[in-house]
Amino acid sequence: MSKHYVEVKNLKKYFETPSGMLHAVDGLDLTIEKGQTIGIVGESGCGKSTMGRVMARLTDATSGEILMNGENILRLKGHSLKEYRKRVQIIFQDPFSSLNPRKTVYNTIAEPLLIHRVYPDKEKLEAKVYELIELVGLSERHVNSYPHELDGGRRQRIGIARALALGPEFIVCDEPVSALDVSIQAQILNLLKRLQQQFGYTYMFITHDLSVVKHFSNDVLVMYLGQMVEKAPVRQLFAQPRHPYTQALLSAIPIPSLEKRKDRILLRGEITSPIDPKEACRFADRCNQASEQCRNSNPPIVDLGGGHIVRCWHIEQNS
Repeated sequence: MSKHYVEVKNLKKYFETPSGMLHAVDGLDLTIEKGQTIGIVGESGCGKSTMGRVMARLTDATSGEILMNGENILRLKGHSLKEYRKRVQIIFQDPFSSLNPRKTVYNTIAEPLLIHRVYPDKEKLEAKVYELIELVGLSERHVNSYPHELDGGRRQRIGIARALALGPEFIVCDEPVSALDVSIQAQILNLLKRLQQQFGYTYMFITHDLSVVKHFSNDVLVMYLGQMVEKAPVRQLFAQPRHPYTQALLSAIPIPSLEKRKDRILLRGEITSPIDPKEACRFADRCNQASEQCRNSNPPIVDLGGGHIVRCWHIEQNS
């Protein structure tokens, strides 16, 4: 049995296109500890959301393994898969399009409980729905409201309540605050943190906002074109980023101080196509440290110790 709560081994997800196979997730390895948060960062198109959907079994993997408590969840079918979906839920990015506009707040939250026949008794079902409404900070007066009648923050609270309805262990948060105002973002993040402390949830937090990751995650995994380029405990990653791509991302964080402001690392060059990519570093065409070795062979994963790993040929230059 795996010593980690979640262990992903050589996970791949390819999509067939007229031009070839698109490598959305390509050979990903990671571990997640029980009750902690792993932040997944990278620019649009790097495979973050695809990975989250594979973890939740909303889409099937091409190959690889996802072990949860030692069980390969990619092999689950039928009743076993239905039971797994109680344990793993997802909070979507857009709090409007992820809700059915024809369902009230009550019906939206009650739906997973009805599908899985958790509460055949109507009174118990109603009590559970009201308990979830209170848990996520919604008012009971909104119970018969429709999504279009509520603001973005309240809609996202409905999505969170729906995700919590079946008592999950693992929650994929797919950019849950990116569509919200800054003040509302803080409220939702505080809510998710409080729920984790109260119930011990394990989060996979997908985002492009590094400031959010810094204050919300235990570990951070940086993705580029379907591959992991760096993974480390959050403080170590922000203090000593070792991959050129991670360094460029961190240099783009706005700092409200002229004295502490650092020079921005500008990425130039064309982004490598994710369709049938050649055996090479996928960041090479945008990296100012790239050599012929980078352009002709895939870099190895280097373990720097303390949970810090990097995929780079020239790791000694980035210290």
